[in-house]
Amino acid sequence: MKNLRAITHLWDATGRGAGTVSSLITLGSFVLIIACLLWAQAFLIPIALAIMLTFLLSPVSGALERMGLGRIPSVIFIAVLTFSLLGGIGWIVTVQFGSLANELPTYRKNIRQKIADIRQAGKGGALEKVQKTAADVKEEFQKNDDPAKVQDKPSREVVVQAEQSSAFWPVPLGVGPVVERFASAGLVIVLVIFMLVQREDLRNRLIRLIGYGRLTVTTKALEEAGDRISRYLLMQTIINASFGMAVGLGLYLIGVPYAVLWGFFAAVLRFIPYVGMFAAAIMPSTLSLAVFDGWLLPILVVVIFVALELICNMVLEPMLYAESAGVSGVGLLVAVAFWTWLWGPVGLVLATPLTVCVAVLSKYVPGMDFIAVLISDQPGMESNMSYYQRLLALDQAEAAEIIEEHLKSHPEEQIYDDVLIPALNYARRDRDLGRLTEEGEQFVFRATREIVDDLNDLAPGRSSAATDSKDVAMAANNNSAPLPRLRILGCPARDEADELAIHMFRQLLDSTRYDVEVTTDGVLTSEVVALVGEKDPAMMFIATVSPGGLAQTRYLCKRLRARFPHLKIVVGRWGMSNQESDSILLAGATRVGTTLIATREQTIQLCQTGEPSNASSDYATG
Repeated sequence: MKNLRAITHLWDATGRGAGTVSSLITLGSFVLIIACLLWAQAFLIPIALAIMLTFLLSPVSGALERMGLGRIPSVIFIAVLTFSLLGGIGWIVTVQFGSLANELPTYRKNIRQKIADIRQAGKGGALEKVQKTAADVKEEFQKNDDPAKVQDKPSREVVVQAEQSSAFWPVPLGVGPVVERFASAGLVIVLVIFMLVQREDLRNRLIRLIGYGRLTVTTKALEEAGDRISRYLLMQTIINASFGMAVGLGLYLIGVPYAVLWGFFAAVLRFIPYVGMFAAAIMPSTLSLAVFDGWLLPILVVVIFVALELICNMVLEPMLYAESAGVSGVGLLVAVAFWTWLWGPVGLVLATPLTVCVAVLSKYVPGMDFIAVLISDQPGMESNMSYYQRLLALDQAEAAEIIEEHLKSHPEEQIYDDVLIPALNYARRDRDLGRLTEEGEQFVFRATREIVDDLNDLAPGRSSAATDSKDVAMAANNNSAPLPRLRILGCPARDEADELAIHMFRQLLDSTRYDVEVTTDGVLTSEVVALVGEKDPAMMFIATVSPGGLAQTRYLCKRLRARFPHLKIVVGRWGMSNQESDSILLAGATRVGTTLIATREQTIQLCQTGEPSNASSDYATG
């Protein structure tokens, strides 16, 4: 017993026990929630439908109120119009579906003809061979069957009793489902009316239930969920209704029976993302094969669906959607499968708004952030981390693709500060902590160098500061002689990462204006000082990528300042905190930049102003 207590105490002391218990509690909570949703679906489905319709109709109700119509009259008008329309469509669909079931046997002749055409097309080909093989296998199985007679079992009299419904109403089972559906529909109508009339009061009660201590977070979550769901449902309903009416009209014009029924299914099934259109096209396409002679009209049915879907995707959705639902495509499909399994066809319709609610809730509730990571439409990782991760996996090709994708939405000059320099920071940090081998670090450096060279080949010398370009243009307009190239001597403070960073910095400068000569890494400080005396550059540039390298940078600055009091020294300390810049300035640097773009601006400004650079100059950081 003592040993068990000691182990438990040690487990809790390391924090692992607490983490395990917390994970088990979270898992148990989710299992309990799913069980409650499944068990209480008869009660929860009408409430969920009412909430969805409230979100859908709230913008319309608010618009009528702003036009001068009162709250209650506008709600009653919308409710009567909406539910009358839904009831009429439901009645028409039910009648047409029943008529379709009665007329299907009359299309047997065309169905047989289509099957014969398919057989004729596959005669002598692969299809016939597959059919023959299947028949041979079936014959072999039948030979092994024992033709023993099956003894007749004595018949038993079965007494069927009228069972009671297990839900709200104690009525016979045959009548119960119909009564329950009407009761649920009535409950939905009443709830929608009261929720629309008292929507502010319901919001305030929910905020009070959560607590005033989380008023800011709760308000943001409710506003975001309400705006996103209302906008998505309203726009999606408009688009899907337009799609369904267009499908029904197109099918009616070419003579497909029950076009209203297929238009309704097209509108409803299109709420299923990505696959809804294909599911909606199956039934009318199959029916057209049975109804029409030949293949032209069945193919035309498919063309109608594809053309209308393209119009919705390329015209209507970009025009009406201000933003997406905030859920990734895979996450939404998984959610559709989950809610359909949980609540059946109703869950299929409610899947998107319910998933959006979960996505918004996971952003603001502690412990649910993993849900936002799994289903959000935001990138799973930032570009710099994704780029570095692919280099760790020795996948240079995909790393280059990440750079190309980032360049589509960002200027080329930002690729260094956004992606490449952070990757060097990560590699140096992991190498110092022993997480990355020397070979792995060298691969990161080599792959990054090749990508930098590719960027240089795409647009060499294209990036330059606005002030520098303006001066060049002024000189050209004044017919003066071209400005001389300024020589800048670049020196890495520590290793290959710093040298690689200098090459990135050189690409940000205009090659027609600046001549950047880079020394190799591993050069001694005394050799750098001698080289400065020999080259007499207009500026000395020192690159150092964090972490590490601070001591080497400060020592080099001190030596250069002591030997050349008027030398302009710019230090690029990239990936650091601003507090480190003070020590570099005190060591003798003229400027310290924390990003490549800021360092470029400092360099150009310093070259243009001809600012004196001595130990007492006015130092600045970027």
